[in-house]
Amino acid sequence: MTAQSSRAANDLSAPNDLEAWWLPFTANRSFKSRPRMIARAKDMHYYTPEGRAVIDGAAGLWCCNAGHNRDEITAAIQKQAAELDYSPAFQFGHAAGFATAARIAQLAPGDLDHVFFCNSGSEAVDTALKIALAYWNVQGQGGRTRLIGRERGYHGVGFGGISVGGIVKNRQFFGSLLAGVDHLPHTYNRAEQAFSRGEPEWGAHLADDLERIVALHDASTIAAVIVEPMAGSTGVLPPPKGYLQRLRQICDKYGILLIFDEVISGFGRLGTAFAAERYGVIPDMITFAKGVNSGTVPMGGVIVRKGIHDAFMKGPENAIELFHGYTYSGHPLACAAALATQDIYRDEKLFERAKELEPVWADAVHSLKGLPNVLDIRSIGLVGAIDLASRPDAVGARAFEAMDRGFHDHDVMMRITGDTIALSPPLIVSEDQIGEIVDKVGKVIRAVA
Repeated sequence: MTAQSSRAANDLSAPNDLEAWWLPFTANRSFKSRPRMIARAKDMHYYTPEGRAVIDGAAGLWCCNAGHNRDEITAAIQKQAAELDYSPAFQFGHAAGFATAARIAQLAPGDLDHVFFCNSGSEAVDTALKIALAYWNVQGQGGRTRLIGRERGYHGVGFGGISVGGIVKNRQFFGSLLAGVDHLPHTYNRAEQAFSRGEPEWGAHLADDLERIVALHDASTIAAVIVEPMAGSTGVLPPPKGYLQRLRQICDKYGILLIFDEVISGFGRLGTAFAAERYGVIPDMITFAKGVNSGTVPMGGVIVRKGIHDAFMKGPENAIELFHGYTYSGHPLACAAALATQDIYRDEKLFERAKELEPVWADAVHSLKGLPNVLDIRSIGLVGAIDLASRPDAVGARAFEAMDRGFHDHDVMMRITGDTIALSPPLIVSEDQIGEIVDKVGKVIRAVA
């Protein structure tokens, strides 16, 4: 690379060389022919390099729950970077890590009171699965190795996560994955649930399929069941009324651990700190990431019930209890950002605000019913999904065009999966901004008819 080309590549004022970055979960050739570039962000908006404001209808990637570039979070990160840039979490600790764990544990229901940190939702899921397997080993039941996920589930992109996950494109290219995994059926049935607000009435009985799986494999071989309380990345599938409660009952019946993947639903998205609180169900572990520090610094983790944690605290005191962890577990900057974010959630009552806005949000999103090619709309908390009819022989093309046109022509950012538009604005969204987002999405839907 010449000195001139090196300078061009380092010029952040405008897109120069788009070749080197292989973007994740992106149609790279299409993107690079018509880039959707973001230069900065503040509160409810992203800004393009040209200065055009784009309202954020997706909280970044389900994560910027407190909005963008909050002064309190920025100041906390800067202060921490100036004091302690990095501290190893293997055999050493720092105050912000313990304070962050305590704050998160206080939000969790029941006796979920120990936190194991990692750096993303994918790592959180793999960590939870490993804790489940290790737990049964230290309990003298090492034969419990089977993991049960759910069709259409998304649990990140680690080998454990895609094994228990149930989205075909995330699985099909990567071989046989983990052995000994089975899947519950997904909970969506358009004929029974179309245009439902909140939890659909139909579908609680689908949890009973766990009884069939237990009968097939025997409970003595099953370590854990993992589900998203609300399946997010697959297109926003709220749990049927009574479904999660029934899963808990069956897991208790057979001594199976229940893991809630709350990477999306955690930190106020459904109007409570965690979806477990909304549904009155205490799982054995909760995975989190994204909203823990409003997406500012990579961070994830697993909240574990006391009995599971304590089962490991045996043997010599100088012995490592769990041979697992990451270089950046409990990173000081991530913890500082998390503490500042949790202060914002508390002081601005953002979880309570999301609950209060839920009916306003639902009315707005469901007002799109009747637009061209709209097959279904689902809403829960501050999340919504609009299913669009697929074009003949071009599944996903309509929603992709909607996302692209939304950004370039209508100044709105949205998420898509297949031919579903998913919306999940920051929890600071106002009623007027809810109207603006939905109005712009409506214009986009008409434009791609």
